[in-house]
Amino acid sequence: MKCPACHHRETKVVDSRLVSEGLAIRRRRECLRCAFRFSTQEEVEVLHLTVVKRDGTREPYMRQKMEAGIRRAFQKRPLTNDALKKLLGKIERDLQKQRKEEIPSKKIGDIVLKYLKRIDQVAYIRFASVYEDFRDAKTFQHALDKLLSHRNTRKRTVNKRK
Repeated sequence: MKCPACHHRETKVVDSRLVSEGLAIRRRRECLRCAFRFSTQEEVEVLHLTVVKRDGTREPYMRQKMEAGIRRAFQKRPLTNDALKKLLGKIERDLQKQRKEEIPSKKIGDIVLKYLKRIDQVAYIRFASVYEDFRDAKTFQHALDKLLSHRNTRKRTVNKRK
């Protein structure tokens, strides 16, 4: 790792700790030449994953595209950068569990919706409206009814446990 101050190639790790619920490692480093201290972060990277689009075209997986879609869904909604990173990490972990080199965009969308349903109803509906290509109010209403019935079922289950 190059020192950002003097560009010397030799640094030592002073401290390491897990961040983002263990999905990344933050390392505190010190340059062996100028003693400048800086931090780096290592995250799991989804490698060699090809997304198969609805029309059959294929493109490499790009975290930035998923992040942009999720950010749009959470526009003017409460979501910290740390929470977004954790969410992306969980989604990518689920993608890696598929153990496939190619994954349909529909599967990726289903995984994203699974997490959004748990986090924020508005973001879920926003993402679903684009992902499922709502064509009219009836389709939108159907998705909303599905979301609300899921929430009511979960509330009844939690109340029974108490």
